[in-house]
Amino acid sequence: MIRFKNVGKRYASGREALSGASFHLEKGDMAFITGPSGAGKSTLLKLIALIERPTRGTVLIDNQNTSRIPRRRIPYFRRKIGIVFQDHKLLGDRNVFDNVALPLLIGPLRHREISRRVRAALDQVSLLEYEKSSPLSLSTGEQQRVGIARAIASRPALVIADEPTGNLDPDLSLEIMRLFERFNQVGVTILIATHDIELIDKLHYRRLRLDQGRVVEMPQPHGH
Repeated sequence: MIRFKNVGKRYASGREALSGASFHLEKGDMAFITGPSGAGKSTLLKLIALIERPTRGTVLIDNQNTSRIPRRRIPYFRRKIGIVFQDHKLLGDRNVFDNVALPLLIGPLRHREISRRVRAALDQVSLLEYEKSSPLSLSTGEQQRVGIARAIASRPALVIADEPTGNLDPDLSLEIMRLFERFNQVGVTILIATHDIELIDKLHYRRLRLDQGRVVEMPQPHGH
């Protein structure tokens, strides 16, 4: 589902975020990517979502070489990827329902099908009764769940999340991770960037670590 082959990313400022990063994530896998702040975790996720392009090397998503995808096809490509941000990026001038519906509006779906998918996604994150609320009236944890509902509403094969528990307390963080786990159990491939080692110690999934621009496989914690 995700394959990086010797990927490098250098920004115009000269900063090299990735250098020779290689790893492979199979369809249906769930994995965490860790590393210190500034190690390149966000860059790696942006390369998957085609928010950035690699300076060198190859990024394959679902056997598609992202370097060969023209700019006008990027919105179509992104429809199969759910993206969860740390700061949720919710629109305060729209209600919860409309926020979750946003990624579906660029597709071919009819209004009734969009409504069905939005409500199903909100139901999965236990927020159906808040569909008419403003996201600003919700707690931080609830806002993050709206962000997750938005990411899964299009029924993507792949979900990537950038520090999805960065602003949450330990109990809420575990609750959010359990949500991702549930989606993974129905076959969604999931890659989560996080620096919360204590949290992922409780979850026995594959771990990758970014170290000086490269991806290093970490040993599995005991008990898997």
